[in-house]
Amino acid sequence: MTVLITGAAGGLGRAFANACAERGFDLFLTDLSGDGLALIAHGIQSRYPVRVLTHQCDLTRAGDVEALFRAAEAEGAKPDMLLNVAGIDFEGGFYERQAEELLQIVRLNVEATLGVTRRALDSRVSAKPFYIVFVSSLAAFYPMPLKATYAASKTFLRDFATALGQELRPYGVRVLTLCPGGLMTTDAALSGIAAQGFWGGVTTNALEKITRRTLTRVLKGASLYIPGSVNTLFRFVGALVPRSLIAKLLYARWQSAQKKWLTV
Repeated sequence: MTVLITGAAGGLGRAFANACAERGFDLFLTDLSGDGLALIAHGIQSRYPVRVLTHQCDLTRAGDVEALFRAAEAEGAKPDMLLNVAGIDFEGGFYERQAEELLQIVRLNVEATLGVTRRALDSRVSAKPFYIVFVSSLAAFYPMPLKATYAASKTFLRDFATALGQELRPYGVRVLTLCPGGLMTTDAALSGIAAQGFWGGVTTNALEKITRRTLTRVLKGASLYIPGSVNTLFRFVGALVPRSLIAKLLYARWQSAQKKWLTV
């Protein structure tokens, strides 16, 4: 099996790459950072007997995406699984961010993810099963003041993946949406988790655990994975509370947390 991972040089992408290599899956890794790709490829090849190909790519550019898949085809690396990991966020309120930053969130999280997914379906071997994972977020279940654009982009991915999974099931394609809480991927993410105090800790997910379990679930045909019992409980409780009240509560939480870590 060959797995295409977008955003492969980031923390979650690296964890997915290692989890796939542990299973003996070959890898085709892409990211905006060529240096990051080279480092992770070297690390994986030194530990696992798998094939690792890399291709630097700006997923928001259609020409780059086409070049990515042409490179995969030239190497005989048509993907059997697509892990849509690449995403971006800019902390701070909507009016505090530049318009271009907000549009970047939509371009990468939504437009680029759809473009890569559509192209991957074109390149698949139709006689074989195909698996797609969309990395959404626990934020996809709530209106999120101070993270409004990011949360909305993840809500789109969650709903889109659910519909797409039903649509493509007759074609042997299985689609799973991963909705994690906090992820310890970068120093900024760690600072944000710490600033949230108790709730930041209990909603944070271990990268290695969720990547391994995500792969297990998508291969078994599951359609949704919310890591952690606390996060699962929050999802169900949130469905019972008026969304206006949720927005009010979340605004208070994020306003306090962002004051702590954005001013450091």
